[in-house]
Amino acid sequence: MDESIFKAYDIRGIYPETLDENVAREVGRAFVNHLGLSGARVIVARDMRLSGEALEGAFIEGVTEAGADVLELGMVSTDALYFAVGHHEEPGGAMVTASHNPKQYNGFKLCRENAIALSGEEGLYQIRDLILSGKVPGPSEVRGSVEHGDITEEYARHCLSFIDTEGLRPLKIVVDAGNGMAGKMLPPIFERLPFEVVPMYFELDGSFPNHPPNPIEPENMRELQERVLAEGADFGAAFDGDADRCFIVDEKGKTISGDLLAALVAKNVLEKEPGATIIYSAVCSKALPELVEREGGRAIRTRAGHSIIKPQMRKYNAAFGGEHSGHFYFRDNYFADSGIIAMLTVAELVARQGKPISELLSPIDPYVRSGEINSEVEDQQAVLQRVEEHYAGQENARIDHLDGLTVDFGDWWFNLRPSNTEPLLRLNVEAKDGAVMERERDRLLKMIRGG
Repeated sequence: MDESIFKAYDIRGIYPETLDENVAREVGRAFVNHLGLSGARVIVARDMRLSGEALEGAFIEGVTEAGADVLELGMVSTDALYFAVGHHEEPGGAMVTASHNPKQYNGFKLCRENAIALSGEEGLYQIRDLILSGKVPGPSEVRGSVEHGDITEEYARHCLSFIDTEGLRPLKIVVDAGNGMAGKMLPPIFERLPFEVVPMYFELDGSFPNHPPNPIEPENMRELQERVLAEGADFGAAFDGDADRCFIVDEKGKTISGDLLAALVAKNVLEKEPGATIIYSAVCSKALPELVEREGGRAIRTRAGHSIIKPQMRKYNAAFGGEHSGHFYFRDNYFADSGIIAMLTVAELVARQGKPISELLSPIDPYVRSGEINSEVEDQQAVLQRVEEHYAGQENARIDHLDGLTVDFGDWWFNLRPSNTEPLLRLNVEAKDGAVMERERDRLLKMIRGG
């Protein structure tokens, strides 16, 4: 087994080179043994990837061999799997998906009770080590059973519970499902709403014939941007392959960054729950915590990554958490992320306020951002130290290490942090003035890249 498939947040590899049915079966057995689920029930589902059915079948074999029962949901979104585990109060769940990766990839997102996701240090590496040690117990004397279920309608009702569906003004929304799971999960939701939906690529197809299922890449958003303008739509929404992340295009065809989308969601949440706590990652725009404070909420800054944010949300009973990467977490969704719920809350805000998204954003976003810029460097720590030393003695420089290196001068700030998986440093710069942002961005890139 190639141990590199065990990542910080999930299991992910190339089918069948690094991840095949044999590995899936072993992961299923080790998952049950690690969590002590023999005699309990595990919920299993998959997305539309071409290798999904084979890998899901092998994983289920491993689970039942280890003595656990399975409720198999077929093809659903990842957030629906998390909902099913929480709603049915089951002690574990597994989603067969590689999220936004190209078609040759697949993998597993695993969770325990209350839809608490397993991460590298909290479960995944232990499962890896159990398999590598060869100490996974053999088949149980009593083999588990398999039952098939359908969560689609139940999940649609759950998502709709986050908004008030009465009295919404009609909207026209273009949705690019990217041939992913949003194409199945959204229709039962939209049929209960007064919105006209213009569907793009709702057909489930794991070969991704139209574009890769990764909306964070600008080239994968261009067709949606053009379609929003052509249709005169109120906004557009794009989802990744397993539909747990959402990206929004405003009525002018401009893509809204994940942190500003989080600000809109936070505004909606705070209108319904005054004083609520909102968690946000350290890379997010200052516009987000400033909006939360203005609206009377409590903003708590944390490191990026679901294995960090979800425990923080539980600790503070936060109503909502947002990341710049398009992950949005909701307390009432078992603290799990959901792109679908995020899109619905924005749709409700637009429908109620009677203003387009660009007008909703303009008073809450006075900043100019660089976007995330990646630089390949051999020695990440040496570069981080060099950059920090450059700014350490400067007047008004506030420095923290919550997530990589953040240096804040008040009217502009930057964050520089290493990638978990690649030899990259990721730079984000934000300022109140475009010329300042560009000047400081270029200065930083010269330092980082040794120019």
